[in-house]
Parts: sequence; C-alpha cells; structure tokens
Amino acid sequence: MTKQLPSTNRSLPIALIRAREGVMAPIRDMLAETGITEQQWRVLRVLAEFGRMDTKTLADRSSLLFPSLTRIAATLRDKGMVTQTRGDKDRRRQFIEITALGQKMIDDRAQEAALIVTGFKTTLGEQNYETLLDLLALLDPGGKD
Repeated sequence: MTKQLPSTNRSLPIALIRAREGVMAPIRDMLAETGITEQQWRVLRVLAEFGRMDTKTLADRSSLLFPSLTRIAATLRDKGMVTQTRGDKDRRRQFIEITALGQKMIDDRAQEAALIVTGFKTTLGEQNYETLLDLLALLDPGGKD
C-alpha cells in the first residue's frame, strides 16, 4: 500500500459513491412501481420546476450527458410524459416540455419525495443538510443554480 493515497474510508470519490447510494435508495423505492427510471425522474423534475427548455440546457440541469438525454427524452415522449418540438428560428434546436401526464407523475409523488428530503434533514440536521449542499456545489464545475 502506498502512503500517498488516503484510506478508502477517507476517500472523497468513494465517500460520494456511498453517499449517493444512501440518498438514492429511498428514491429508487419511491420509483419502483412507476415504470420510470431515476434519470427520467430527474428530467421530469427539472421540467416541472423550470418549464420548457432546449435539450442542451435540460441535459445540463438534469446532470445527464446529451446522448443519454436524447434517449431518455424519446422514452418519456413515447410514454406521453413530455413533448419535443423544434425551434421556430433554428430548426436544429429541440425543446422539451412536460405534459399533464408527466406533471401528474411528479405531483402524485411530491409528498413522498418531500418526506424523503425530510428524512435526510432529520438525519443530518437542517444546518448540516444546507451546508452539505453548499459544499457539494463547490465541487460542481457547472454549478451556478
């Protein structure tokens, strides 16, 4: 073992992966019977919050690679949860918007999602929860939200 590397118990990448799994477990449970994935949920959440947007912005705000968003948007479109339209001025530019069905998916789970967040805040404490979000934002190269 080399002394240059920190213990895996104190490795930031490993700690973040473990924390992600801890955070995502209750969300996966919430989504288990919906027929949508974590990534699809993120796309719907972003659209519900910000409204219609171009695919590049949506990929960035959803923390998805553009090719993944393209596939996810097509799946959500096929499920009737989003619409895709071309830009009026630039036909190459695509816009995605949540439909009433997609919004219903969010609305039907809003209370359960809020309880999940409350659980995190209870575990961490309100101040630690907010501090953690602030600290993680410092590591986000594109994080301006």
